[in-house]
Amino acid sequence: MALAEATDITEGKKAQQLPIPTGYRILIGLPEVEEKTDGGIFKAQTTVENEHVSSIVGFVIDMGQDCYRDKERFPDGAWCKKGDFIIMRAYSGTRFKIHGKEFRIINDDTVEAVVDDPRGITRG
Repeated sequence: MALAEATDITEGKKAQQLPIPTGYRILIGLPEVEEKTDGGIFKAQTTVENEHVSSIVGFVIDMGQDCYRDKERFPDGAWCKKGDFIIMRAYSGTRFKIHGKEFRIINDDTVEAVVDDPRGITRG
């Protein structure tokens, strides 16, 4: 997943539009929703949007400095790391869009599982 960046011409620096998660929060990118069914029928735009909003699969883009540091709550260490695909609760976190792409900021304890291949995983 590419990071959304814009060039700051006045200072010659790149300004990153994605927020940096703080504390125990995780920045998640959502995968694109298929616009056709397995049978080749196009889904209504409302259906695609609803599937996107209720998505349970995400890509870990960044993690706050306090993620999984509470040894009482996470005695076995972190549940995920940057670059993992995860399963999370539907509708969880703070939702926002940048240039039409949806992202979420979730709490570290919202992660339910890590998956190697998220293709085909949908909310039941």
